Amino acid sequence: MKIRQLLVTALLFAGTGVVLAEDVDICAPFKDGLVDEGLLETMLSAAQDGHLYRIEQSSSRVGFCVDSALKRIKGRFRDFRGGITLDAGANSDGQTMVLIQSDSLETDGMLVRNMLKGENFFDVEDHPEILFVSHSFDWTGTDKALLRGDLTLRGVTRPVTFHVTLTPANDAKGEKITVEATTRIDRAKFGMDKLEKIADNEVQLCISAEAKKYESVSAYQPGAARPNS
Repeated sequence: MKIRQLLVTALLFAGTGVVLAEDVDICAPFKDGLVDEGLLETMLSAAQDGHLYRIEQSSSRVGFCVDSALKRIKGRFRDFRGGITLDAGANSDGQTMVLIQSDSLETDGMLVRNMLKGENFFDVEDHPEILFVSHSFDWTGTDKALLRGDLTLRGVTRPVTFHVTLTPANDAKGEKITVEATTRIDRAKFGMDKLEKIADNEVQLCISAEAKKYESVSAYQPGAARPNS
């Protein structure tokens, strides 16, 4: 199946209502109206059709880099979950959800790490989650696309556009794909407007993900008892 023919939607499966055998309590992060239920139902329907790939956290990276007065600072988040559904349709509109735990931030050096976690930057104590929800996915080439959506960071929601490359992974069984996505944001627009003389306002966000296909998927209906709960 050609990548150009795929309808691509990427989401954090925790909270979608999709239940995998090895993860029966994945609904919690999207409860209490964090994401519109209609979106979750759409994603659940795609998962029930068997077009579900889950991002493998061990071989994926979610991070950022920013220039400072001393050096280029690079950071990554260890705690995130996500996935991709692929549907062989002609349309290109898709949905994306990614949820990151901001306190899982890691950088070189404790001083820099504590500064970035503090109230002048990510403020992880008051804003423990970073959320991205897309509203369009448009192909610009054989394996390249523009992914547009809303990023919520420090409680502020702004539109962003990711440049995406999506290709089959080097996998003999054809069960894996790789996704590279980058965008740039102005940190001041998300309330991170302090210490301008120390760090640039422009921050590059980047995702390098490997996703593996899951064959066994069952639906969890709201109000129903969860397996092994």
